[in-house]
Amino acid sequence: MKKQKQGVSQWISLVFLTVLGIIWIVPLLYGVMSSFKSNIEMQSVGFRFLPINWILTNYTRLLQNTANTPVFRWFWNSIVISGGSTILVLVVTSLSAFAFSRLRFKGKEPLFIFLLSTMMFPAVMNIIPLYKIMTFLGWANTPWAMIFPAATGAFNIFLVRQFMDNIPIAYDEAARIDGASDWQIFRIVILPLIKPVLYVVALFTFTATWNDFLWPSIVFSDINKMPITPGLKLLQGMYVADIPTLMAGAIIAIIPTFILYLVAQKYFLQSMSLSVGVKG
Repeated sequence: MKKQKQGVSQWISLVFLTVLGIIWIVPLLYGVMSSFKSNIEMQSVGFRFLPINWILTNYTRLLQNTANTPVFRWFWNSIVISGGSTILVLVVTSLSAFAFSRLRFKGKEPLFIFLLSTMMFPAVMNIIPLYKIMTFLGWANTPWAMIFPAATGAFNIFLVRQFMDNIPIAYDEAARIDGASDWQIFRIVILPLIKPVLYVVALFTFTATWNDFLWPSIVFSDINKMPITPGLKLLQGMYVADIPTLMAGAIIAIIPTFILYLVAQKYFLQSMSLSVGVKG
């Protein structure tokens, strides 16, 4: 009887996940197919999954029009910004989490609670003050305007701290008996053990920075310095939208994050349990 219940629950889970997968993948496939259609076909035929005439004009026009849509430049800008944000977030997050998890100092818990409370405020509240700060520092239209604000995420610190709390404190004590300093404990003992969760933080940060649209649309006005996501809005005219070209640009834009997920998915699944996998 117990095995039958487990079998039914597994089938229900399978059906539920299959439906969710279909809901997620059908719009993606439709976007891919639409990128091979002409604009006339897109507007006149209506909903049709496969193109009547397969064309590559949308991709060639998008990649060759470097004056109005410098896609390769946008692509490189996104790589620099997303990569720089990811590196900075990993450094700040790992050190902050180590301080909150391992070090003892006055006011640690109230400070951590205050840090978490900042997550209750919507990010849009920070846009005007943050823009004023960026213009004051002269960072508008530079990658720094996106790299440095990315390091302020409280959720990443919380995630790494929870992961770090599962590491037995006996490791620290043994290293301290051997004469290791706090920095050596972090670098030699803790850092290798928290690599799985750091991979997840890197994945989330890179993807969020790459897909960010609102903030770069505000802080970038130079067409040659903006990343690819806000750059795609230039493909849309004021009165007419070339949807197939927009779809071609969107497909090009998601390639790096798609490859990143394929490479890092095992680390993502490994760290979701928030445990290090050590016994003792």
